[in-house]
Formats: sequence, structure tokens, C-alpha cells
Amino acid sequence: MIASKGWVCYIRLIASGLLCLSITSVYGAPENSKPKPQSSYELMSAENKAMQDDPSLNPAMFWVGDGEALWNKPSESNGKACTSCHGDAKKSMRGVATVFPKMMKGKLQTLEGQINQCRSQAQALPPLAYESKDLLALTAYVAYQSKGLPIAVRETVENKMAMQQGRKSFYERMGQLNLSCAQCHEERAGLKLGGAVIPQGHPNAYPIYRLEWQTLGSLQRRLRNCMSGVRAQQYEYGSPEMAQLELFLAWRARGLPLESPGVRP
Repeated sequence: MIASKGWVCYIRLIASGLLCLSITSVYGAPENSKPKPQSSYELMSAENKAMQDDPSLNPAMFWVGDGEALWNKPSESNGKACTSCHGDAKKSMRGVATVFPKMMKGKLQTLEGQINQCRSQAQALPPLAYESKDLLALTAYVAYQSKGLPIAVRETVENKMAMQQGRKSFYERMGQLNLSCAQCHEERAGLKLGGAVIPQGHPNAYPIYRLEWQTLGSLQRRLRNCMSGVRAQQYEYGSPEMAQLELFLAWRARGLPLESPGVRP
């Protein structure tokens, strides 16, 4: 995935030292000194906010509708549908997306990974490819049931090692441009780039419909986009490294309400 021209120009400026910003990194600072988490929704234009807020205008709702159809569709292998185990998603899936990624039988599992595991074990179906229409639709449909609820990922004994690895990925410089996620989304969050405010980089609206993409996309797609922008080797879709980074990002955004499926420029 190739980053936008504006983003590439920005990271080149940082790498070359042309952006001399007197900003202190908050990494390692006391918790109460860090800025309050802010959804990038607050940075959007009134028109884009209206697009996200109105189901009749939000293009991501087409995927939610497809996800509902897939939820009720019996498997061609054994006749089981998602409803066979989980019933009405509006009830059984309420709050589920707020706690992913989570440890499942000793393995860190993302929401997409859990959907694929259910398909394999309960429906005798092959896993869906990452960024496929069906996986995005099912993920959006499940996440939509928790819309408005706060992200509730916590650091626990079970996920401590994975959380540490995700934190390391966020703060570690990478790629030929030698930049980290934190340098943009913590050190420079709130500053402007080409007239647009740099967001804190929270994942509370995924899957999202990006106007730049003209389609729905996952958090992992966005992360790979950033890695490409700094000319780093991208984590593979569905990899442990991706799940660990997602875990840290969700923990970092704890308390923010889920907006799934969101709209972004």
C-alpha cells in the first residue's frame, strides 16, 4: 500500500530534520501528563462527520448490511450459520468488539481472527482472506453492535507480554526513514500538516471507509500503509506482530467510544 503524497512529504521532512519542533515526547511521562485521548472524528469537517453519523449517508453501512446477511447464511458444509451459536447479534455481540484483541486459549486474537476461527471450527469453512469483502463485512457488522460503547481493553497477566511487544512496535523507529508511530501520533499530534491536523492515531472507528481508498478497510491495512510510508518492512496480515500492535493501540485508546464503521478523509 502506497501512502498519500502529503504523508510521504511529511515523513521526509521529519527524517531530514527540516521540521524543528520544540515538542517533548510523552513516552515515559507520567500518565496524568499525557493528553486526553481524542478521536480523529473531532478533527473532521462537519460534512464528513455528518456522513459518518447518518446511516443513510455512511457508505460503510453497505458492508454492515452484507455482514448481517452473512451472519444469517447457513454454511454450505454443515448448515450452521453464525446465528446457530450466537443468535441475534444485536444482543449477543453487544460489547464484544470493545475487548478485542484478547487472549483466547493462550493466543492473542483479533476480531478478524476470531471470526475466521469460528468459520473454521463451527461452520467447517475456510478462513476468509484479510481485506476481502466478506471478512470486512462480518467484522463491520459485529463491531457495529458495540457502536457508542467505550473501548475496554485492559493490561492483564495473560496479555502482558503481547502488550509489551505492541508497545515496543509503537515506539521503536523503523524503516529507511527511521521513524516511529509515536513521533507522529504522540509528539506531533495536534499540529498541522498541509492544513490538516495530525491525529493521535486511535483505532476506535475501524473498519473504516476512507474517502482516499473509496472502500472499507481494516486497521491492519492502515498500519501497513504507515509502514510503507516510512519504507519499513510491513507486518503480514494476521501476524502476531499485527495483533500485538493492535492490542497496544486499543489499550492506548481505552475509554474512547467505538464509532465502527467510521468514515475518514
